[in-house]
Parts: sequence; structure tokens; C-alpha cells
Amino acid sequence: MIQLFNYIDRVSPIHKLTGASKLACMLCWVLAAMITFDTRYLILLTIAALVLFKVSKIKVSDVKVILIFSLVFLVMNNLLIYLFSPEHGISIYDTRTELFHIIGRYSITVQQLLYHANVILKYTATIPVVILFISTTQPSEFAASLNKIGVSYKVSYSVSLALRYIPDVLDEFHTISLAQQARGVELSGKESLVKRLKGAAAILMPLILSSMERIEVVSNAMELRCFGKKSRRTWYRERKFTGLDYTTIILGFVLIGISIALQFINEGRYWNPF
Repeated sequence: MIQLFNYIDRVSPIHKLTGASKLACMLCWVLAAMITFDTRYLILLTIAALVLFKVSKIKVSDVKVILIFSLVFLVMNNLLIYLFSPEHGISIYDTRTELFHIIGRYSITVQQLLYHANVILKYTATIPVVILFISTTQPSEFAASLNKIGVSYKVSYSVSLALRYIPDVLDEFHTISLAQQARGVELSGKESLVKRLKGAAAILMPLILSSMERIEVVSNAMELRCFGKKSRRTWYRERKFTGLDYTTIILGFVLIGISIALQFINEGRYWNPF
């Protein structure tokens, strides 16, 4: 959990890109995957995302926490879709091919399976790209990227501080938790839920106080450096665009263009193989 939002230093073409180009490409990639339900295109995006993940040299063990969280959310999303709308795929593809009946209005159909496959592919096509952006972009460079695409530098710097200090806060939480357990506060699964909640409350107050102290130190440092006095600012981590950056941005817009074109080819968002 402590490494959830950390920059992971590797030597790869992905790391050499500027934060602005990676941000633009990531937003275009996610938008392209969200626009369409064309299974063929989503499969291509998934394969491309996995290839980029391999090229970046980021290991699965480095980002396993966010992958597990995404997997749990993916399973819950598909389960809820089926529970509340078990024949949504049938209404979309306007045909029904039943494989077997379960109970009541619940049955397994090819159309519903295809719809769920598209939902899964949307996750697998976008999650690796988002993880790559977070893991290969330093917080200061991320702030410079946001400012470069038109976001206020005050907002950009706030996002940078959040990404920079979230791992520190998580580390502080772990340290306080160990200290409280050494004092006899039980937080394991052996105790009841009520006692564990009381133990968590004993951690929360010291964590809030240490976070407030950290905020005060940072705000004083920013005030001493006259942060916010000027309407514009320069960035230490900002880098100039290279040919690879322009190619990355063009690739992002091409992906969106393909998604839009598929809307006309398929006469809608869904590709209907039936």
C-alpha cells in the first residue's frame, strides 16, 4: 500500500517521455476505451497496454496492491451488473442464445457473456495505462504536465503534494499502528469488529495530528518562498518535447479517432457479431 502512488525509477522509453505527453496519451487512451464497446478494438487496446507495461519494465509485484484492488472492483462490478440486469446483453444485441438456465429470470446467454467480456476488456485496456502513468511520472513532473495543458499551477502543485505525501501518510499510519499494538491495542482479526474499530480510532488521532504538523511545515515553507505571488511559474522538472513525445500525443488522438470511426461503422457503440 505504501508504494501505491510511488514513482518507480526504471530505464525505459516510457520513463523518457515527458509527463505532459504521457498524461495526454493516457487521457486519450482511456477515453477511446470508454467510448466504444467494439470487442475487437478493446482486445487490441488490451494487448497494446500489456506490451507497454512490459516495455516500461515495471514488475507486477511493484503494483500488486492497485491490481488486486482493481480486480476486486472488476468482479463486484460484473456481479452487480448481472444481478440487477441479467439480460442487458440481450437488449443490446437484440437476439438471445441461451446456454443454460439457472433460476427465475437468471440464465447464461452468449449475448450477456459478450457484454461482460466487453466490460472486463475496458478495465484491462485502461488500468495498465493508468498504472504506467502513475508509476513512471515523478510528482513534480506531473504537476508541470498539468500546468502545461492549462491547469492552474496552484491546483497542479496541490495534486503534486498529494501524490508525494500519500505514501508518507501511509507509512506514518503503519508506524503508528505498530506503536499502538506494542502498547497493547489489539488490531488483529482475533478481536471483535467493535474493538478493532476502537483500535483504529486510537491510530487515527495521532495520524491526524502528525498530518496537520506536516501541512503546517509545508505551508510555512511555501509562504516563505512567496508561493502564489506570481501568475505564472517555472518548473524544475519540466522537460522539452522530443519527437517521441509528439508521436505519443498523436497516437492518443488516433486512438480516439478510431473509436469515433467505429461508431459509424458499427452504427452505434456496440459491435454486434450476431
